Amino acid sequence: MDTNYLSANWHQVKGKMREQFGKLTDDDLLEIGGKIEVLVGKLQEHYDLSLEEAEAAVTGLKIDAEGMKLETNL
Repeated sequence: MDTNYLSANWHQVKGKMREQFGKLTDDDLLEIGGKIEVLVGKLQEHYDLSLEEAEAAVTGLKIDAEGMKLETNL
């Protein structure tokens, strides 16, 4: 996944992130604000993942910019 894209387009992507990662709260999404390291930490916290698993979930995201579709293996 292009982490620069995620950071630059956070406002467009965060709704889809909430759908994909249902345990993320609105407050979490505000705190994340497109920052990959914060997203990884929140996934660790809410899904009880190791650092490596959370990073893999984020780097494994596929974002379709036109349809704003997210896919991950989590």
